[in-house]
Amino acid sequence: MLSESKLNVLKQISGDLSRDEAIWASGYLAGIAGGSSITAVLPPLETNTTTQNAVKKITLAYGTETGNSKKLATALAGIVKKKGLQVKLADLSQYKPKDLTKEEFFFVVISTQGEGEPPALAKKFYDYIHENEIDLSGLKYGILALGDSSYPLFCQTGEDVDSRFEILGAQRIIPLKKCDIDYEQEASHWIEHVFETVNKNAGQSTKNISAPKVSAGRKRYQGKVSAIINLNDITSEKETYHIEIETEEALSYQPGAALGVIPFNSKEVVDEIITLTGINPKKQVETAKVTDTVEELLLKHLNISYLLKSVVAQYVKITGHSIPEVRLSLLDLLRIYPVKNADEFEEILQILTAQAPRLYSISSSVEAHGDMEIHITVAKSEFFIDHQKHNGLCSGFLSEFKEGEELEFYIQETGHFKLPEADKDIIMIGPGTGIAPFRSFLWERDATGAEGRNWLFFGDRNFVSDFLYQAELQDFLKTGSLTHLDLAFSRDTAEKVYVQHRLEQKAQEVFYWLEGGASVYVCGAKDPMARDVEQTLLTIIQTEGKRSKEDAVTYLEEMELSGRYAKDVY
Repeated sequence: MLSESKLNVLKQISGDLSRDEAIWASGYLAGIAGGSSITAVLPPLETNTTTQNAVKKITLAYGTETGNSKKLATALAGIVKKKGLQVKLADLSQYKPKDLTKEEFFFVVISTQGEGEPPALAKKFYDYIHENEIDLSGLKYGILALGDSSYPLFCQTGEDVDSRFEILGAQRIIPLKKCDIDYEQEASHWIEHVFETVNKNAGQSTKNISAPKVSAGRKRYQGKVSAIINLNDITSEKETYHIEIETEEALSYQPGAALGVIPFNSKEVVDEIITLTGINPKKQVETAKVTDTVEELLLKHLNISYLLKSVVAQYVKITGHSIPEVRLSLLDLLRIYPVKNADEFEEILQILTAQAPRLYSISSSVEAHGDMEIHITVAKSEFFIDHQKHNGLCSGFLSEFKEGEELEFYIQETGHFKLPEADKDIIMIGPGTGIAPFRSFLWERDATGAEGRNWLFFGDRNFVSDFLYQAELQDFLKTGSLTHLDLAFSRDTAEKVYVQHRLEQKAQEVFYWLEGGASVYVCGAKDPMARDVEQTLLTIIQTEGKRSKEDAVTYLEEMELSGRYAKDVY
């Protein structure tokens, strides 16, 4: 068709074209020829045409913390696009809530974090719809909520958004769908429902194509504890353990990810519960989540340490006891308000919630430590009830491991708490076990030869007894992998000094780094540490940047939206 010289010219021009440029060029050539678009240079897309008019466009928005909602929303958008429905995919961290009044069909995939809170990157959207009275009477919507039923406030954020939209006048055209960890099948059914409902509302008729499955689920790893070291001196009031876990299977994770583990309950407590109730420990019992012996259910699968008020209320209905609205352990309940017999206790087993997983920031790096081991940093939690000392369930569980013992875990990646490009500067603020992800950051940047500068603010109680990873941090300083290290040991001085005070002292240089594009990371206790640190950052931006209070807030919000300000707090 073309002469050899023209063909060579075409190959030379098209060889460097991007996908978008190639699409434009194909359309341009088609226009010249007076025919339809030429798409031979691109793989054909699977499409499905409607039998009547074009289906109206929908917006599919996602709010994510670890990336699951984004991954799922992207997959779901791909499914309905192939069925001929126009979809605009939107990230709630970037979405302008004022645009809701312009939407017709608006669907949200959103997860719940911690104690029923929205994902950090979706909080601005969440706050806006709850704090403003906007007219959404023209909006048709549906919510897909992701969560973990092991936690008490299962899918709370999805419920909040769903009910708020209704209050604001929007029309719910499909019911709220709450999905647990394994959301594959339910998510596929939900997007089918969206597709059918939108077409019904738009008066459309389409061919029925079954939706492909969406991949989901957690991969479990088996590991062996190869080292467990108390990082605190014997004079310390605290116990913080550095735990190294070896695997026979290669691991893949990014700095900033977390390791999830489901702790076992105390064998002594389980034995006492079985004695009090008279139930056969070897009897097989089927619960909502798992079927196992009574002993194994109590030991490995069910939460018995701190029951929800709702569970206690169900206990009241079953036993007939008059119990105040409190949260107690199962053992305490049985001691004070005993069951009548073993059969009644079997009913109690059905109302107990599943044991919730605990997440710990990974403190190692694949680049530095290889893909067959992983490290975490665990502070042993202690508290008193009626003058009797108790340990936190999971921290106590992990701290009692011995070298060579096996442990099952999974890895949870993060969508926002991750390193920037290798040439970008970072400021890390992490007192106590907040140091964990920053140890991962430093080892990663050291191993990869990243050019960006690294500044760490670390604090704890005492320099001598509580300086976690002291030798490593000093070595990083010597080699230049750590540019600055500012320390705050609150019990070593008459007046308590915390990391936010060190930030104040370095205000000018901190702001200089911010203006130069540095990313800021905060890890540790939400209250009061993270709150105080954020207030200090706002003060620095306001004073050093000669900005108003409102402009300082906007400055920090813009940093957060662009991924330059991230928090991993608990």
